[in-house]
Parts: sequence; structure tokens; C-alpha cells
Amino acid sequence: MSSGSIETGLSSEALNIHRALASLQEELEAIDYYHQRVDVAEDEALKAVLAHNRDDEMEHAAMLLEWLRRALPGFDLQLKTFLFTSESIPALAGGSKAPAANNGTGLGLGPLK
Repeated sequence: MSSGSIETGLSSEALNIHRALASLQEELEAIDYYHQRVDVAEDEALKAVLAHNRDDEMEHAAMLLEWLRRALPGFDLQLKTFLFTSESIPALAGGSKAPAANNGTGLGLGPLK
């Protein structure tokens, strides 16, 4: 096992995954901000610059997703299940199941296997 942070006790692998996930979150937020600005910009030149910046953030997010796919085998499985298909998303997830209720005892994710 690789050595981790003294403060967190997490392994280097866990810290790297955390860094990638935090960075992905930031990239997705940036995409949202730029997309909103493109939507309301009235100046066409500004709109084009903002759209370009948004698309750069999409590239960054995609790179992080690929890194996470390689680092987390479970993520790889989920991406292979849900991406690049025209099937119904709920059907791919076994859509006949009702979502688990959050009764204050957990995250509402249902039983873990």
C-alpha cells in the first residue's frame, strides 16, 4: 500500500482519485457558468469567446473522466453501461425498481452489495 497523507490517513491512490473528482466537479461547474453566459450574451463576438471557453472546459472534464475510468474499474463498468447508447437510461439501470427513499438513516442509495 502506498503511503498517504499524514493528516488524512488516505492512501496516495485515494488522494489522487479525490483530486480528480474535485477537479471534475470544478470543470463541470465552469461548463455551467460559461453555458449560462453564452445563453444570455448579446454580443456575438463575446458569445463566441465564451462558447470556446466552455468547450475547453468540456475537454478538461472528458480528460478527467477518462483518467477516473482507468483508475476506478467500477466507474469503467458504469460508463460502458450508460454512455454512447440510445437505450432508455432508466431501462439500462433496471428502471423497474423504485428509487430508495431517504428516511434519514443514509444517503437513499439502497442496500450496498
